[in-house]
Amino acid sequence: MEEVDVNIVKYLEEGKEYVKQNNPVQASEKLYKASEEALKRLAARFNLPECEEVEKKGRWTAPLLFSVVRKLSEIVEPEIIHWWEDAWFLHVEGFHEARLNIEEVKFRLKFIEELVRLVEGDS
Repeated sequence: MEEVDVNIVKYLEEGKEYVKQNNPVQASEKLYKASEEALKRLAARFNLPECEEVEKKGRWTAPLLFSVVRKLSEIVEPEIIHWWEDAWFLHVEGFHEARLNIEEVKFRLKFIEELVRLVEGDS
């Protein structure tokens, strides 16, 4: 298993643990990170041009991630767009704004797990 896969699973498991601890802010961020890392892994697997842009810039940006999501939804799984929207919602509303309760985070957990499953099936 490659290092990035370990990180994806680590973030997902940490997110689940924070859900159990009733900590929606940290759960939101860890689940978002699992999603973000899954997207990066899939982008590399499918050799998307955004990976070259990351090499030039030295980092991922939100526009690059959104571009990857759109492309992956066309070549891998149409639902990826919706799963990413849930991850982004957790990132913004759950982590940055701290406006979500644990039930809102729990509800979205299954969508994050679907996104992570794409990577697991991809390895």
